[in-house]
Amino acid sequence: MSWTTCRLGHRHWGPRGAAGLLVADAGRALLQLRAGWAHQGGTWSVPGGARERGESGVETALREAGEEMAIRPAEVDVRASYVADCGGGWTYETVLGVPATAPLHVEHLSESVRHVWAEADEVDDLPLHPAFRAAWDAPDGELRAFVGATSPA
Repeated sequence: MSWTTCRLGHRHWGPRGAAGLLVADAGRALLQLRAGWAHQGGTWSVPGGARERGESGVETALREAGEEMAIRPAEVDVRASYVADCGGGWTYETVLGVPATAPLHVEHLSESVRHVWAEADEVDDLPLHPAFRAAWDAPDGELRAFVGATSPA
């Protein structure tokens, strides 16, 4: 993969856009702490990365979750996705899912050094990857609402 520049002149990882997996359960979001050597290392985010040729956002997100946190596609029930456009034609798709198996198996591979199951107000206080922060804080509140919708009754 490589860096690309959108029509607004911003640099992004992946010429075909990127995608990541937001898993929510019991009102909490699964987040990874990105390795220090990775782009925006030391920040919290969802496992994700650049889309490969011919790959859908869901396929990208599930592949990246496997590469970074050993999450297998069969372990996640995909519910929806949220597409954020940088305004210059480059997009990041956050795939929204819940565990299909309990407990969800997580390991730290590749770019992930730690994980946390964080409630929405805890997510607010974490040093988030800038792109994930933008999606999390989006005015429509879609990511936050998805996590909240998984809260036990």
